[in-house]
Amino acid sequence: MALYSDKVMDHFRNPRNVGVIEDADGVGEVGNAKCGDIMKMYLKIDDDIITDVKFETFGCGSAIASSSMATELIKGKPVSEAMTLTNKAVAEALDGLPDYKMHCSVLAEEAIQNALEDYYTKNPDQRPQQTEK
Repeated sequence: MALYSDKVMDHFRNPRNVGVIEDADGVGEVGNAKCGDIMKMYLKIDDDIITDVKFETFGCGSAIASSSMATELIKGKPVSEAMTLTNKAVAEALDGLPDYKMHCSVLAEEAIQNALEDYYTKNPDQRPQQTEK
């Protein structure tokens, strides 16, 4: 059995949405000191829709593939949907990651969450209202 799925290899060799959005509405950066991976996500949001997303990743093939897939999963989607993206969904969309590389999908989830938090910090009126339980 191959160590990495065809989808992981495709997103590593041909990553989607690589780059910087200069006037991003939200930017999130995360890193893992243990492995050295660093991810930065840029979001452009119009009318509660993620109209563009770019990433820069310094890391292994799994980190690059996870970043690429995560951007594909949220591009064109409502912010509320991006907020619920999990590392498990990223890994599943890649047809799996080895257990010791799952932290790469966690970084992708966290980078998106940080970019969304940055967006809400800059645009507090856009933050969803918390409902009382």
